[in-house]
Amino acid sequence: MARPDEQYFADGRLGVAGNGAGTATERAALAARAFSVKKRFLAMYKRANAGHIGSSLSCAELLVLLQYAWMRPQDTFILSKGHAVAALYALLVEANVLEARALETFYGEGTLLPALPPVNGLKEIPFATGSLGHGLSLCAGMALGAALHGRARAFFCLTSDGELDAGSTWEAALFVAHRKLTNLVWLIDRNRIQGMGRTEDVLALEPLAAKLASFGFHVVEADGHDFDSLLAARDACLHAQARGTAPVAIIANTVKGHGIRFMQDTVASHYLPMDDAQYQQALDELASAHAATERDAR
Repeated sequence: MARPDEQYFADGRLGVAGNGAGTATERAALAARAFSVKKRFLAMYKRANAGHIGSSLSCAELLVLLQYAWMRPQDTFILSKGHAVAALYALLVEANVLEARALETFYGEGTLLPALPPVNGLKEIPFATGSLGHGLSLCAGMALGAALHGRARAFFCLTSDGELDAGSTWEAALFVAHRKLTNLVWLIDRNRIQGMGRTEDVLALEPLAAKLASFGFHVVEADGHDFDSLLAARDACLHAQARGTAPVAIIANTVKGHGIRFMQDTVASHYLPMDDAQYQQALDELASAHAATERDAR
């Protein structure tokens, strides 16, 4: 999964010769993966008559970036925003880690794929993260352990922006910065909506980039739905990690319910399931958008 020009140091830090935001072929391949992952988890949500669709739609491109353009097999990913786990299950099927038929059991009785990341269910999901605010702490502990033992592993944590309301997230951020855990990448899904409203109305986070920088992070901002921007952010992080002076954080500016008009940028997309007509509309709109992306890539 790593690019051939990447080099990992003994403590897990990354270095790269970086050559920009990737080729048109790479971007098109990533977009095709994201479209496939979205179709998979939309079918899961419809079958289960379940919500949290908007949360998965806001981070699908981030998961695809990590799986297909950044992480290596020995690296570790923590989905702290566990309510978006349907997107992770769909990604694991896309990557041939899980069988496709497993998705049919999502939310079901006795399933290995519950509504929140399971405990000891899948080796690709090392921790249950249904309680928000703990993922970065877990990732920090593993990153420190790997660094102390000289293991060439990297650790990636995806948090929501809403869980930045939790004090444990900021405690972890202080720890990561203090220990200069440059083998850890913190990605923030900045869709600006949480369970009870807009983040800036519930508990304002801005200026978020300045706050993280003041803690000691090298901060990179990106469009979380654009692979040009995400690949450029990846390369910026790799260069920063190669210097080994500060941990990195990506603020990925996203839209909750991205790509589907009746869900997009709504609190309702955090909770509500789809009826038959809405499901078909969602598929049609995603297919139309992907077709436009393919035309632009030619």
